[in-house]
Amino acid sequence: MSPIPASTAFAVPSRTKTLNALETLAIGAAGGAVFLLLNLPGGLISGAMIAVGIAAIAGRPLTMPPILTQTVLVLLGISLGSLVSRQLLQHMGAYPLTIALLALATFCSTFASSIYLQRIHGWDQTSAFLAGSPGALSQITMLAAEKGADVPAIAVVQTMRVIILTAALPLLLALTGIAPSSPPAAAVAIASPLELTGLIAAAVAVALLLRLTKFPASWMFGAMIGSSVLHGTGLIEGGLPPWVRAAALVGIGTLIGSRFARVDTKTLLSHVTAALGSFAIVIVISAVFVAVIVLTTHVRFADVIVAFAPGAMDAMLALALTLHIDPIFVGAHHLSRFVFVTIATPGIVHLFGRPQEDVDD
Repeated sequence: MSPIPASTAFAVPSRTKTLNALETLAIGAAGGAVFLLLNLPGGLISGAMIAVGIAAIAGRPLTMPPILTQTVLVLLGISLGSLVSRQLLQHMGAYPLTIALLALATFCSTFASSIYLQRIHGWDQTSAFLAGSPGALSQITMLAAEKGADVPAIAVVQTMRVIILTAALPLLLALTGIAPSSPPAAAVAIASPLELTGLIAAAVAVALLLRLTKFPASWMFGAMIGSSVLHGTGLIEGGLPPWVRAAALVGIGTLIGSRFARVDTKTLLSHVTAALGSFAIVIVISAVFVAVIVLTTHVRFADVIVAFAPGAMDAMLALALTLHIDPIFVGAHHLSRFVFVTIATPGIVHLFGRPQEDVDD
């Protein structure tokens, strides 16, 4: 195969890919708008996610280009950082305890889900452990391919967990009255054009710096850190215009829903029972740890629920934004779990998964 000519290395996307991306965005925006008009909690995210997910399962070639994904993550990070205030830092003393409990909850739910998948659905040990591990889907997928695990089955279990949580969690918090009913005042103000320029520049600069250091979720966390520093020190007042925040939320929902474009309907249906059973086990275990924290600390119930929700980091942080939940607490915990899963999972698979020489047996 001849190498790609230098002149085409940075060629614009093909017309087909562009149309697919536009179709994806249009479906996501329509779904988000419908849910918003119905006044459903977290409607922009949930509506976009469900609409795109249904279209993807129906066979539409939906996709989110990397540059668009990165833009959405940066905007989400800036919006999260704009919520930072000195008041949000009052519970930081509880972080070591709750993060330690999160690590234990992750360990327990991974093993419990793995045992369920092995005993009830006959999965091999490696695939079961990787499917039960919450978060870090990209790392889990690469490890699954390397170990010869059932990648499509793992993707179904992981993706359905994120879809269910993103759709159901806002509704649950709203119906129970747990989530705050009004946004923080800082989130209402809009930064001046000059402040917005500085905010975006700082967010992108920190994101690029973190990316060079291989920091996880560098685009989102880099933008969040840059925005947090500027807002926390009072250098900038206000954040992005509401329509930009809304576009970021629709973008996150669209990104989550587009994951179903990689899974064919036959594979999805064949593993849906395993996904639902595994999800139920993980939720029960997480609920036990949430109850312990709520009864022993002064951290808000809503903050703990979203921080311990076994979903994708970007999705849970987007929910924190739309539900007006402490982004620092949620971000610290989901980042900690990402690091824990990324570091611990390869060792767990090595100790308890199938030996490499048995993969092809």
